[in-house]
Amino acid sequence: MKLIRPAIAFLLVFAAAMTLAAYPLMPDVVASHWNAAGEVNGTMPKSWGLIITPLLMYGFCALLAVLPRIDPLRNNYRKFQDYYEGFILVFAAFLFFIQLQIILWGLGIRVSPNLTMPIMIGILFIYIGFLLEHAEPNWFVGIRTPWTLSSERVWKKTHERGGKLFKLAGVVSMVGVLAGIYAWLFILVPAIAVAVYTVVYSYVEFRMGQINGGGELSN
Repeated sequence: MKLIRPAIAFLLVFAAAMTLAAYPLMPDVVASHWNAAGEVNGTMPKSWGLIITPLLMYGFCALLAVLPRIDPLRNNYRKFQDYYEGFILVFAAFLFFIQLQIILWGLGIRVSPNLTMPIMIGILFIYIGFLLEHAEPNWFVGIRTPWTLSSERVWKKTHERGGKLFKLAGVVSMVGVLAGIYAWLFILVPAIAVAVYTVVYSYVEFRMGQINGGGELSN
């Protein structure tokens, strides 16, 4: 786990180097969006199209690095620090492969996002599942509902359940590579279903705690 931070730094540097190396070889207009059929339906001048994703990588990595420092429950991050920093790495890798997709497309290597995105998002969902299972109460990371933030018991049970469901959603997402133009449904529907379920589940667990125990203790 000690290699996570150097791996993040390497990925950020490599993304910048790859972009700079590819820039002279790219057409003046690059693909920036694809439709459900995997066809380009949005373009941008390469000066913007090639810089946006690396900027998002740097911005999100910086933001995620700062959040534990400003969270009132910052001490809890130490209990799942490796998983949290692992998420930063996985998310940076996700954006890196989006940038690679843009560059390859510009170079004439037309890899359909219907093949790449379900796998990439599936991996991201699966890792989110692991992160949720280990996340301790905080104000920025995890399933933050009024009920999980009001009860450590509800937080734990909701995150254990949500972690398993996000892993399942990741597997379903990967199956989307077989669905062609319907691949996006294999990503979107499980994500929405898990999000709605965990919110409802946290409320039900909180109410059950009130009924059975006479109340819930705040963190």
